[in-house]
Amino acid sequence: MENKLLRKVFLAFMRIHILYHAKEEPFFGLWMIEELQSHGYSISAGTLYPILHKMEADKLLKTEEKTIKGKVRKYYSLTQKGQKVLNEAQQKTKELFNEIIE
Repeated sequence: MENKLLRKVFLAFMRIHILYHAKEEPFFGLWMIEELQSHGYSISAGTLYPILHKMEADKLLKTEEKTIKGKVRKYYSLTQKGQKVLNEAQQKTKELFNEIIE
């Protein structure tokens, strides 16, 4: 049970992380997998892509296809709605951090 609960919490953290990076610059899936792994999250393409597709369907992310070295890649970036969600998540995260770290 603990592992399932931790997974849900970490998936929420990963979504915030995705929104943050989508704000910074457009990214493609493999880059995000590596980025999340660099922060200790264990995530596969089979987990990440459904998250990205759901965030796109929820209009938090938008996509643009680019051809790089003959490969078509889908780049994700933040929408206005995504920015609003990120702003609120940042505020709530600051409040939570300040409360649990004291």
